[in-house]
Amino acid sequence: MIQVEGLKKRFKLSKEHNKNKTSSDPRERDGYFHSVESVSFQCQQAEVLGLLGPNGAGKTTTLRMLSTALTPDSGAIFVGGQDIVKKPLHGRRSIGFLSGTTGLYGRLSAQENVEYFARLHGLKGKPLKARCELLYETLDMTSFLDKRAESLSTGMKQKTNIARAVVHEPQVVILDEPTTGLDIMTKQTVLTFIRQLKEQGTPVIFSTHHLDEVDMLCDRVCVIDKGVSCFDGDLATFREQGNSRELNQAFLNIVREAQDV
Repeated sequence: MIQVEGLKKRFKLSKEHNKNKTSSDPRERDGYFHSVESVSFQCQQAEVLGLLGPNGAGKTTTLRMLSTALTPDSGAIFVGGQDIVKKPLHGRRSIGFLSGTTGLYGRLSAQENVEYFARLHGLKGKPLKARCELLYETLDMTSFLDKRAESLSTGMKQKTNIARAVVHEPQVVILDEPTTGLDIMTKQTVLTFIRQLKEQGTPVIFSTHHLDEVDMLCDRVCVIDKGVSCFDGDLATFREQGNSRELNQAFLNIVREAQDV
């Protein structure tokens, strides 16, 4: 499981920004932008959690802290009982992370990209071959394995990125908007893969703006608005607190209620 407690992260504003300040965002104060002010949630084994929030809410900053790319100013992130804020190497070994800006080595083939990262995680020989072949089949990659990454379509690149992110069989998988820009067939492959991770008992956190994906996949939801987690619970409670059976409306109601506080 993964448990997130009281994450905070701020970024220093430039002198020029402070001088010409026009923003009314309350997170800009004391010379800092407080991107994440208080975020907490949890995702148990065999659960899928949807991370929701308006653009600029702090979701990406939160995910980058979970990946250990950013160090929180305060708070804790527990994976397998270990605080990965204090032990970031454990976090990198335990988490499979796909960011919205993940890139591939353009001159390497899809297969070479995945297997390169497998070796970085210590896989070799028969275990590497078996793991990669399973991913290639599961993600429907066999038709383009030999193609250079620079010539792959958007969907092919995303499948390769996902395989690269999970090749080391992580304890937790985190996906940042994994279906954005994908065609219907590729999107379905990705959603099916998330279901398979759940069936294997792997906790999955994914951010999305598509509430239909949340309805299909998620056991839990966390809503972040203006750097604060204003909801963390199961889908039934989400609908109840949002006062709507329709997830889009429930989301809007929860965010509006948080902004009125």
